[in-house]
Amino acid sequence: MSCRQRGLALVAVLWLVAALSLMATAMTQSVRSEARTTARTRDLVVASALGESAMQLALQSLVVSGKRPDRLVRDEVPYAGTLVAVQAAPLNGYIDINRAPVELLAQMLQTAAGLPPDRAGPLAHAIVEHRTTAGPSGRPDTFEAPEDLLRVPGLEYPVYAGIAPLVTAGLGGSGGVNPLAAPPQVLRVLAAGNDAAVAHFLAGREADQVGLDQSAFNAAWLDSGGSEGVELVARVPLADGGAVRVVRRYFLGARGTDGLPWRVFHAENFFEPPAVSGP
Repeated sequence: MSCRQRGLALVAVLWLVAALSLMATAMTQSVRSEARTTARTRDLVVASALGESAMQLALQSLVVSGKRPDRLVRDEVPYAGTLVAVQAAPLNGYIDINRAPVELLAQMLQTAAGLPPDRAGPLAHAIVEHRTTAGPSGRPDTFEAPEDLLRVPGLEYPVYAGIAPLVTAGLGGSGGVNPLAAPPQVLRVLAAGNDAAVAHFLAGREADQVGLDQSAFNAAWLDSGGSEGVELVARVPLADGGAVRVVRRYFLGARGTDGLPWRVFHAENFFEPPAVSGP
């Protein structure tokens, strides 16, 4: 074999070794990725079960007390050797798209979705028209879930994405918002974007102050009562320092298919990554 042939053979061997190395690296990365995905899925399933179990205990306490929550409350529920932080709040802390007044809807579209008043007003009227106009059944075509807002003419997905975390559907009641249960982004709507007023109110609410100053909120949009709908959020810690937030919404007093005196109608899970330590 000539020197040139030996050189070509060596190059071919080197290319083959390089290709095999790349394939081995890709397979290793794929296996590691699948292992991480499997571990993440397992963590989610276990955390979801722990969170729901802690919620069941919290719901039992609510039912036994005979009271409906009228504000956001927090507790730590021990279950299976894990201390689970559970937060409960009546759903009238959110904006009910079936009953909220058109002015509140318009303010929400401005504050949360960034629409100018000349667009927010007509779109708010379109939402009210959609929920009050009779459908094929002869009854008003009300919203069954926040996603139904996408059926409203002119309400595009970017707008929906901006307001979806602030709304709920099908609660009954007055259509007002309970500021003692409302998340910060809903309070911003009630305060027309006054962040300083929201921060002041939240500080007082966290400290359980009596007689909280609500003057920054539009009084016509407020309702301090409780609700048959309740949202529970359980935070289940993970071994890596992260956590899973388990979110469930229930109707109290509505017996579910499992025979329990409540019915779940919304479920979500979220991963919280571990906190990043400083340098």
